[in-house]
This record gives sequence, structure tokens and C-alpha cells, in this order.
Amino acid sequence: MANAIRVRFCPSPTGNPHVGLVRTALFNWAYARHNQGTMVFRIEDTDAARDSEESYDQLLDAMRWLGLDWDEGPETGGPHAPYRQSQRTEIYQDVAHRLTEGGYAYPCYCTTEELDARRDAARAAGKPSGYDGTCRELTAEQKAAYEAEGRSHITRFRMPDEPITFTDLVRGELTFTPENVPDYGIVRANGAPLYTLVNPVDDALMEITHVLRGEDLLSSTPRQIALYKALIELGVAKEAPAFGHLPYVMGEGNKKLSKRDPQASLNLYRERGFLPEGLLNYLSLLGWSFSADQDVFSVEEMVGKFDVADVNANPARFDLKKAEAINADHIRQLDLKDFTEACTPWLRAPHADWAPEDFDEAAWQAIAPHAQTRVQVLSDITANVDFLFLKKPVEDEASWTKAMGKGDPVALLTTARAKLETADWASPEALKSAVLEAGEEHGLKLGKAQAPVRVAVTGRTVGLPLFESLEVLGKDRTLERIDAALAKLTA
Repeated sequence: MANAIRVRFCPSPTGNPHVGLVRTALFNWAYARHNQGTMVFRIEDTDAARDSEESYDQLLDAMRWLGLDWDEGPETGGPHAPYRQSQRTEIYQDVAHRLTEGGYAYPCYCTTEELDARRDAARAAGKPSGYDGTCRELTAEQKAAYEAEGRSHITRFRMPDEPITFTDLVRGELTFTPENVPDYGIVRANGAPLYTLVNPVDDALMEITHVLRGEDLLSSTPRQIALYKALIELGVAKEAPAFGHLPYVMGEGNKKLSKRDPQASLNLYRERGFLPEGLLNYLSLLGWSFSADQDVFSVEEMVGKFDVADVNANPARFDLKKAEAINADHIRQLDLKDFTEACTPWLRAPHADWAPEDFDEAAWQAIAPHAQTRVQVLSDITANVDFLFLKKPVEDEASWTKAMGKGDPVALLTTARAKLETADWASPEALKSAVLEAGEEHGLKLGKAQAPVRVAVTGRTVGLPLFESLEVLGKDRTLERIDAALAKLTA
């Protein structure tokens, strides 16, 4: 059975990929890989008004960047091609025709105004406001009369009159009663198939065994189960898949994270320099856990343990600080060579403000081991090492005021400069001792003494280990910057 497992990831190419979508892709992919099954990547692009080729390209690029490979789908092909719904219209039209001929579906001539009026009346009476079945049993004469009026019709699927019960892989046994699952449209008046038809038809034809998707689609599951039964009876499907509905991902204010929320965009995390491994690690924790005492793990370790039966049904809250912390752990685990290569985009324009000729490869290689222990995302590297490559430190008035606004910074910097001038510049410990001694002469502990030095040299109150940074910057440039700070203070 393990080898027979087939899952699918079927996004719509609308807008930028978002983290909730990635979490769904990850869980499907991990379940397939854990069970030596098949990952099908399918594109639901039947909404011509909203779909775009740009978004389609972004989806494929995102999957490649994340390392979530697929066994069947765009560019890969497979026995059930094509894998874009826009190229499968004739298949859906044929199935819709067979459903209608078999009595599983029927034409509905109700106008939008009539439907709205009946829904309003049902709500006023405290009754369910779904479709009331007006066109369910139309005679040939009634249909002809509607046609003569010039009415167009949609095609509705005929839902059974008994409850539908199924066992959700995440939530257990669920039952939906008929009044809460009315007949629904499967083909538009213009003949275009709706998602409610194409999604289960594709799952049937592609022999999907497990549908793992978001909780927001739970209400459509009884409709699809009923449709599957009809497809099986028509010989289109072999059996219905098992369904598992993944918990909501919540954003700020305990609201469901939507694609419009800034923190939902996958592009944001790529641009900030999240590692794919770090982001996937964090997203896997939104509804699942590796173990009670381990939050940081590799993708391979996740695949080894992942089972959809272990997914929690409760909503999961997206915590950006935890995501950053987990990503930082993955950065620390990189080989130094891999780390320096991964930082390359953030050491060049448009991220870097220094001229290309001012970048010093030797200085970068020297400071990189210290930077790797401090950054949480790769884009942090730019501000942490810019003091090495800019002709003068950045001007940050808040940092300047904080470091220079108390005590006697002129006296401290003057003493520190003198001691640094005679220190051993091959030893960070010697540089630390020089600043420590300067602080002691002015009644300051090291933390207070080094703050003015750090701002004078780097422009910021926080950054990489100070004395290792001074060693890499070098004696001449360090003293030159302290002199510039003293000149500014005494101007």
C-alpha cells in the first residue's frame, strides 16, 4: 500500500505564493516521500480573469527554491498529462455530460435575482439558505419553456438526501446532513467547468489516494464525496481518496493568515534571506511536531517521521520571531564555505551601499565566522559588515546619541585611542584589554567603555563581536575613525 500512495498539490496561479500554500505543499510532499509514494503537482488555472503566466512561473520557481520536487506535473510530465486544468476542458465537458445523462446532474435555469430572493426568504424564516431544488425535477416541457424565454442554465450536481459521513485523517469522523449540503453548480452558464467539478475529476483520473488540504475546504468535502460516488458508478473513478484537512495558520490578532497579509508572502522570506531548510522547518511546526524536545531538524529528518495522523487539528499561529530563530539555527549549521556563498547576493547591489571595488574578499572571509554566529537571516549580513567596506561608518543618529550622549565620551575615546595605538593588533584579546583599561581609568566597565568605540568605528550600537571586528578593520582605519568621532564631538 505504501508504494501506491499518491498525493497532489494543486495551487491556482494567482498572485505570489504564500506560506499557508507552502505548508500544504510541504505536508503533501513529506507524506509522499515518507511512504515512497508519488507527488503530483497540478495547476488549477481555469479562472482566466485571475490566473497569470507570471504567477505560474513563480509557483514553479518557489517549488524549486524550496526543494519540493514532484514526480508528475509541469515540465516533468507523467501518465496523466496535461497537468494544467486549462488544457483539460474537453475532459471536464465529457464528464459533465455523462453526469447529466446519468441523472446525477441537471440544468438549473434560476436567475441570480430569483436565487437571491429565495435565499433572503429562507434566512428570514430561520432556514438554511442553500439552493432549494427548484429545478431538480423539471419536465421536458418546463425546460423547453425556460429555453423559449431565452434563459441560460448552469449545471447542478444532485446531492443525496441522506447524511454523508467520512473519517478525516486529521479530525476523525465527521457527518454532514443534507440540509447543510445542497445541490451545487459544477458548470457555468457559458459552459465553463467550475472548481467543484474539475478538482475531484482530476483527482479521480490521476488516481489520487490522499487529499491533504486546508481546513477552509472542509465544507466542500461532502460534495466531493458524493460526486466521487457518481464518478465510480460511471466508471470514471476507482475509489474515493482519503481526506485530511490541515489546521488554519493564524496571523496577528488570531485572524486566519490571508494571502493579503504582508507576512504571508513567500517572496518576503526569500528576499530577507531565509534558508529554504529553515523556512520549511518552521512551517512544518504549524500543526505538526517532530518531538517534544526538538524544534530544529532537517528536511530529511522530517520526512523520516512525518505522518498526517500526527497533525493537530487546532489552529496554528505564525510566530515570526520563532521562524527567525529556527532559521538562525540552520544558518549556524552551514559549512563556512556554504555560508559565505549564501551571503553573496547581500554583499552586492542593490543590497550593499559600498562600491564594488571597495569590497575586500579577504576581510569578508576573516569576518564571516563571527557573522555566522550572529545573523538570523542572510540579509542581516549587509548591515553587520558594511563598516568594513564603506569609506566611513554609517550615520545613525539614534546610535550616536545613545553611545555619546552620556558621561565624557571625548575623554574615554581619547584614552582608548592611545591604548589601541600601542596594542597588539594580531590579538582581539589585546584590543579588548586596551578598551577595558581605558574604561577603568574613567570608572567604566567594559560594556559602557566599548559602546562609544563601537559607534565611532561601525556607526551602530549593535553588531558583530567588537574586537574581532577591529582586528579585521585594521589599526589605521580604526584610529582614523576614532579621530573622526572625536572631531565631531569637539566641533
